[in-house]
Amino acid sequence: MTLELRNVSKIVGQETHINSVSIALDDGSLNVLLGPTLAGKTSLMRLMAGLDAPTSGTVIENGHDVTGLPVQKRNVAMVYQQFINYPNLTVYENIASPLKVMGRPKEEIKQKVGEAVELLKLGDMLDRTPLELSGGQQQRTALARALVKGSDLVLLDEPLANLDYKLREELRDELPKLFGASGAILIYATTEPMEALLLGGNTATLHEGCITQFGPTVEVFRKPNSLITAQTFSDPPMNLVEMEKKNNAFQLRGDLSLPAQGRHAALADARYIAAFRPNHLLLQRSNENQLAAPAKVVVSEITGSESFVHVDVLGKRWVALAHGIHEYDAGQAIDVYLDAAHFFVFTPQGDLAVAPDPAGAG
Repeated sequence: MTLELRNVSKIVGQETHINSVSIALDDGSLNVLLGPTLAGKTSLMRLMAGLDAPTSGTVIENGHDVTGLPVQKRNVAMVYQQFINYPNLTVYENIASPLKVMGRPKEEIKQKVGEAVELLKLGDMLDRTPLELSGGQQQRTALARALVKGSDLVLLDEPLANLDYKLREELRDELPKLFGASGAILIYATTEPMEALLLGGNTATLHEGCITQFGPTVEVFRKPNSLITAQTFSDPPMNLVEMEKKNNAFQLRGDLSLPAQGRHAALADARYIAAFRPNHLLLQRSNENQLAAPAKVVVSEITGSESFVHVDVLGKRWVALAHGIHEYDAGQAIDVYLDAAHFFVFTPQGDLAVAPDPAGAG
């Protein structure tokens, strides 16, 4: 199956939910929709599935226009973060329901339900009804039902959010393989950049109903085409600083400067915006090319193996992500260290001017 959206928009009242989106998806592909809440991920999936009709634009499946075709006439499965199950049916009956509607033989139903149940660890719950399940168990039931349906298009809207860590990690690895083996197009919506990287495949970054970039996930992460895409694909958000390139140096503020080397050396002298990820705001200097910038600690958050240190520096609020435990008092004066080798450089209009070498972009 192939799926293509051509200049698709969705307007509800005075609000534009989806704004002229064009995207083409290949059979057997894994595609991540990445963006914050209200970026348009669910709205776009509903248009792809046929649950909603676009205000304008065209939806193409296998070369045929299906813009006005309702979901009941498409081979689609969709699972929401807020799971949906039939309350009067057992777990087994919920999972088997799409196969029964299709008139599949009992033995085939039993086999496919058994395979899904084993993967999603529901074997001891088959006789229970949804009201007897936890939220995570209900979500697994909904995922199993989507899995057995054998749809050409599978849309998963933040489907693992209600599951425990261990099962979530297992399913991130297994679900793309299972759905991909059938040749289905798998579309997975998430707000988490790390989840997109773990899933791989392709990623479309969304912002205010627009797709800002689409391509192989690692490529979008390493070379965002705009500041908006870079901020979408960073959690915590990118640290930003305005600067001016003069000759072979970046002038940041006052007498603070950094050498412009490697890919940055060819930049024209002009004003730019530098963006760098929190793991590249250092608490200790590791080489002589790094700039020490005076900072004041706002708060230090310790997660166990990592620390998030929020600081005010150069008139900006930045976040440093460092391995280990780093305890600071609010208001404490410290130095943080910048390395231009990790700078994504954007024009004042937000277009990418230079990305760091891939080895420094992670």
